[in-house]
Amino acid sequence: MKTQDKRLLLILCSVPLLLAVPFLAMKFSSAVMWSLTDFIIMGSLLLSVGLGIEFILRKIKHPQYRIAFIIGAILLFLLIWAELAVGVFGTPFAGS
Repeated sequence: MKTQDKRLLLILCSVPLLLAVPFLAMKFSSAVMWSLTDFIIMGSLLLSVGLGIEFILRKIKHPQYRIAFIIGAILLFLLIWAELAVGVFGTPFAGS
């Protein structure tokens, strides 16, 4: 199995594992209350950033550009996550 295929498999396996954290937290605490929509949105965000980084690693050969694009992808993910969670920018999609 190639390294690229291993990375892709790791991405596809880590998304459900990361989503299991809030799912299990909902079972043990009333502080976490996610709906099915929350899981779908977060799953798609995690999958998008993971596959985006995989695309960057496959297509961009220059190491400095590669690092810059990966940092950009992660920062974009964090900004979207923060906006959906607490409404940093006050868009209609903001959380409460």
